[in-house]
Amino acid sequence: MRKALEGLKVVDLTTALNGPFCTMILADYGAEVLKIEPIDGEQCRFWGPIDEKSGESGFYNYVNRNKKGATLNLKSEKGLELFYELVKDADVLVENFRGGVTKKLKIDYETIKKMNPAIIYASGSGFGQYGPITHRPCYDIVAQAMGGMINLTGFQDTNPVKVGPSVADHVAGIYLSLGVMLALYNRKITGVGQLVDVSMFDTIFSILENALVNYTIGGVITERNGNVDPSISPFDVYACKDGFVAVGVGNDRLFQKFCNTIGHPELLEDPRYTTNELRRMNYIPDLQNIISQWSSDFTKGEVEAIMEEAGIPCGPVLNVKEAIEHPHIKAREMMVHCEHPTAGDQYFQGCVIKLSETPGEVVTPSPLLGQHNAEIFGLTEEEVKKLKTEGVM
Repeated sequence: MRKALEGLKVVDLTTALNGPFCTMILADYGAEVLKIEPIDGEQCRFWGPIDEKSGESGFYNYVNRNKKGATLNLKSEKGLELFYELVKDADVLVENFRGGVTKKLKIDYETIKKMNPAIIYASGSGFGQYGPITHRPCYDIVAQAMGGMINLTGFQDTNPVKVGPSVADHVAGIYLSLGVMLALYNRKITGVGQLVDVSMFDTIFSILENALVNYTIGGVITERNGNVDPSISPFDVYACKDGFVAVGVGNDRLFQKFCNTIGHPELLEDPRYTTNELRRMNYIPDLQNIISQWSSDFTKGEVEAIMEEAGIPCGPVLNVKEAIEHPHIKAREMMVHCEHPTAGDQYFQGCVIKLSETPGEVVTPSPLLGQHNAEIFGLTEEEVKKLKTEGVM
């Protein structure tokens, strides 16, 4: 079966997460992704969990599946020469160095564009390719902090906390892959390549929802408020006998159903709760306590079943094991197996985007360090050995 991005040649210079996550998406849907690493390997090869027998990183293996891998010293004259040859017929180049580094390495967009005017050059950095702090290094926690997310996460009486997973990296990687698709579509019409510039700082800032318009329209600086949504009420996490459930009631029709379902129809006559805006303003403490008292009499499975029957959005708070084993996750193939040559069976996330005619698929494991040096650069094994001794790869 043909894949959506079959025939697309992508040169991948990325490390850590936002860039590799972007190229993973491209590779899952059929692009030929050629991952070029430093001679000693990129940083996430050494991030846990590490397989005790093989020394391979589960983190690296997950985010670099379906790619071919080579090593190259871009600071050497021969390494730079090999790289230039590689990008001359590439469709896409993806990198996630901090601003200014590619220019020092002589692999910036302006340089590469002269060799390949049609190339889509995708840059996924912490702070973008221009602006007063473009030169700074960045990890997810920094982007979450500066973008405004950490200050919105947690409870009022505790210190701010980061969102658990690296959302800046993941969403920036998604934006970057979308940017590549937009640029490819434009190139199909015009024949012209371009630079795609995605910043992790911008990414977090862009997903703050109504926190921004709360300030620009109402002058309100939104602060952390636990699980309570600033726009919808009730919209919260409630304790049960054996854990917690999340419930969202987004309109008056659902609120009527909800009140009848929990055995409190009198709430419908309470002037504090007649509209969503009033419920939002008056949710704490009375309405929150009434719902919490009701949920505490049930298990989370029982609450889930009651709400499903009533047609009210609800779900149990699952740990990672429970999420992996959920029948819906299994049915949608959101966990897949992949056999790695040294680490063995890898069991990790599948493809999110379900395409009916050209579906994504995990076909090959992540590359061993320098595994495809000869293939990617068109060298004999003897030539590879010589270049290794010279410190080029």
